Amino acid sequence: MTQPLHTANLLDPPLELPCGAVIKNRLIKSAMSDSLADGEGNPTEAQSRLYERWAEGGIGLSVIGEVQVDPRFPEKPGNLVLTNQSNLKNLQMLTSRASINDAHIWPQLGHAGGLAYKPLSQPKGPSPLKISEFECAGMSEKEVSLLPDVYARAAKIAKKTGFTGVQIHAGHGFLLSQFLSPLFNHRKDQYGGSIQARSRIVIEIIEKVRDAVGGTFPIGIKMNSSDQLEGGLSQDDALEVIRILNKTSIDLIEISGGSYFPGAKSSSDSASSGPYFIDFAIKAKSLTSIPLVVTGGFKKREQVIDALSINAADSIGLGRALILRPDLPNEWIDGEGVTPRFPKFKSPPQGGITAWYTMLLTAIANDNEREFNLELLPAIQAYENRDKARVMRWQAKYQL
Repeated sequence: MTQPLHTANLLDPPLELPCGAVIKNRLIKSAMSDSLADGEGNPTEAQSRLYERWAEGGIGLSVIGEVQVDPRFPEKPGNLVLTNQSNLKNLQMLTSRASINDAHIWPQLGHAGGLAYKPLSQPKGPSPLKISEFECAGMSEKEVSLLPDVYARAAKIAKKTGFTGVQIHAGHGFLLSQFLSPLFNHRKDQYGGSIQARSRIVIEIIEKVRDAVGGTFPIGIKMNSSDQLEGGLSQDDALEVIRILNKTSIDLIEISGGSYFPGAKSSSDSASSGPYFIDFAIKAKSLTSIPLVVTGGFKKREQVIDALSINAADSIGLGRALILRPDLPNEWIDGEGVTPRFPKFKSPPQGGITAWYTMLLTAIANDNEREFNLELLPAIQAYENRDKARVMRWQAKYQL
């Protein structure tokens, strides 16, 4: 049944960012690691088609997850990389197809730090750390001080190749999230200690990226409402980060939560039936004038409408719902109350659900999702085998 016009209008109004850029509606495809690059950090035909599919489906902004600024510390060997070794022509092909229908396309500028993919990396975070099976080395002060230039160079490449903005990844347990987290960050220098000091490198990166791309190019950031880990970033500290970000030139703050720290339960694997971070987003909204996106657990149109109607956020981030139904934005904006059918998995292994959705993404990118019928364990096997097959290509390209 078609919803009243005023209800539909909550999804449809454009969102003007502080830099002057406009996102055409209030639905955002949040970053997910699609693992569709070619094993050397460059886009593929399938990856371009995937983001074209979402643009056709009516999304206002798509964020490509885990686009690496340093090939020595990738999340996975299927990540895109933005360095002077990038294939600019392929990147331009991706952005031209992903930005049809006035959709925005942003790379999520990432660095996996202590969570870097071990077959390709010697993981290095803010501090040396060993917890159970997790172990990483610590970065020197010189290495930390070079990060803003690394992110700025990646942002310049993004702008040059047709991306319409960038998102700085400071969530989910990767490098900048590690700096914010007292569980990972035990530094005694200017980058450790209080939440203000732990935020310092993030602020330095924002400033350097802004200098690189100019005042009218959108810069977003993704951060945790909490790490959901004992000893990790707390909600109180996360709210202080919001206050700090409010004094920067950031254009869009995306709120998520949880960590891919080994042994930690992913928030997106939660059995919760509703959105996860609404209460935090309401508190954050009172502390900043920067537009806010809340992501996590949105499965039904009415949940999105409810969050927007109480002004918990300016936009809503969707992830797995858009894998199950790439045309969902058009359907919801047209007033259709269609709800994606989320599969249920019994006792899935850690990371297994993510692997299944990533292989479904691959099917969408090849326009054959109707034939997708992988069970959980074969999907995990296919996902892991694909990564293993890319390791040698990555090593050869980046001489690791």
